[in-house]
Amino acid sequence: MSITPHSRREFLKLTSRGVSAYALSSLINSAEAASSRPKLHHRPRAKSVIFLFMSGGFSHVDSFDPKPMLKQRHGQPMPVAIERTQFDNNGNIMASPWEMAKYGQSGLEMTNMFPKIAERADDLAIIRSLNAKFSEHATGNFFLHTGFPFLGYPSAGAWVNYGCGTMNPNLPGYIVLQSKKAVTPVGGVSMFGNAFLPATNQGSIFNLSNNQAVPDITPAMLKAEQRRSLDLIGKLDRGFADRVAAQDAVMASVANAETAFLMQEAVPELTDITSESATTRKRYGVDSPNAVHADYARQCLMARRLVERGVRFVELSCCSVGIGEGGPENPWDQHGEIHRGHGAMAAQVDAPIAALMGDLKDRGLLDETLIVFAGEFGRTPFSQGGNGRDHNPFGFSAWLAGGGIKGGVAYGATDEFGYRAVTNVSTVYDLWATVLHQLGIDHERLTFRWGGRDLRLTDVHGNVIREIVA
Repeated sequence: MSITPHSRREFLKLTSRGVSAYALSSLINSAEAASSRPKLHHRPRAKSVIFLFMSGGFSHVDSFDPKPMLKQRHGQPMPVAIERTQFDNNGNIMASPWEMAKYGQSGLEMTNMFPKIAERADDLAIIRSLNAKFSEHATGNFFLHTGFPFLGYPSAGAWVNYGCGTMNPNLPGYIVLQSKKAVTPVGGVSMFGNAFLPATNQGSIFNLSNNQAVPDITPAMLKAEQRRSLDLIGKLDRGFADRVAAQDAVMASVANAETAFLMQEAVPELTDITSESATTRKRYGVDSPNAVHADYARQCLMARRLVERGVRFVELSCCSVGIGEGGPENPWDQHGEIHRGHGAMAAQVDAPIAALMGDLKDRGLLDETLIVFAGEFGRTPFSQGGNGRDHNPFGFSAWLAGGGIKGGVAYGATDEFGYRAVTNVSTVYDLWATVLHQLGIDHERLTFRWGGRDLRLTDVHGNVIREIVA
């Protein structure tokens, strides 16, 4: 059989573009040799992270931080000074349309917005005292993901993969799941980037609307031909790397090409869920007639399959329900009709997330998988336009579960209106410091020398929230 010759550029296009166009920025990004990757600093409680990103900013006062005072003083002006908001169309105090109750043996208080997640209250550690400095989506998204409000810094997923190392060389260590209606939030793919970290740590987008999740993953060359070509190009690149200053960047591109080669077999097997039982499919809701529910359910099921295969960091993306100001990039952004919009969003993610938690626990994986549920900020206790809520970075909630985290606890508090964090005030730096701690990493020691500074995910801030660590 004749073999069609391919140029180096053609070969890389054929074998590596499946990692996603964004991942191929490895060819120009700077990198550091894998041998210099830090070792774990203490015994880890978790091996992987599943980040449930609620893009757009879900309302904490309507979910995990219910406030009876809002019902008592519904329709009245706020009795305290309020900051300028994103749209500055501020109304009076607005009661939550959801009912508050105590859940689980712990009696953890939350509303019935997420009824299935509420049934797992004894697994949750709710942080009710987060605050941030940014009330706009792009800066808020960057800040939550990287610890900085702008381009140029690695995502938390990249830091986790860099600090912990890969457990499966056949797959990227940091994967972002999307679908047709679940797209990249405002700020763009740089939120998932490696910046100055080695390019092998950047996020790779898997779009589950595509049967194979990764474009062009089907090989266009015979495997033996690919292997010979890859070996030759690797040899040439290693020789080139010895002659240039950007040696680590060249070697990172070689590593990414190898990963792309291995993904050609790993990804189709990963994304083929026909082996999952009918009971499991029903549990998650992957065959739901509600398209966005089914999309998110498939992401949750895929997240379980990924951590089973040793992927370090998996990020999920919410699907748009077409209600709110933010559009598909910020589907939780209901400045109006919050009852209808948040209700539809909660119906999309509630049962799949609860199914994910239950499935992980049944398989003995929840103890080693840390789940993080967060948005870039919360929402105001007063109305916008009569039936919506504006952005509120001064006090909001997130929760963690699994991975050595205490269940059935709440940490910190906002004021009686849910407007400002007032007790055990926490930051995004504290959140990621805690996540890294559970993975066996001291956040102050996970650094990378760049531009004359030892940079880290938590910048010069952050404390582990030890009160929620089991």
